[in-house]
Amino acid sequence: MEPLRELTKNHVLGNPVRLGIMLYLLPRERVLFKELLEVLEVTPGNLDSHLRALEKAGYVRLYKVFADRPRTAVRITERGAVETGRYLRTLKEVLNSL
Repeated sequence: MEPLRELTKNHVLGNPVRLGIMLYLLPRERVLFKELLEVLEVTPGNLDSHLRALEKAGYVRLYKVFADRPRTAVRITERGAVETGRYLRTLKEVLNSL
């Protein structure tokens, strides 16, 4: 498949917020919801919607951690890491062909 066409068919990572979430998660073991809010500067509802889309695709896993109170944490899945890597390689291939 042509690289540009491959990029446009990935509806999960084709969204800038979801791609930003995945790029932030790649080098980290886990991230708290609040940290993602601060880094991405999106609303809680917007972030929740994007995380649910990533979770539905199998790219992330959401779970609760208990510190002073329950908090939502996000962890990238193996599938999410593989697909993000593939997406980035394809994007690089498209950019190198310009």
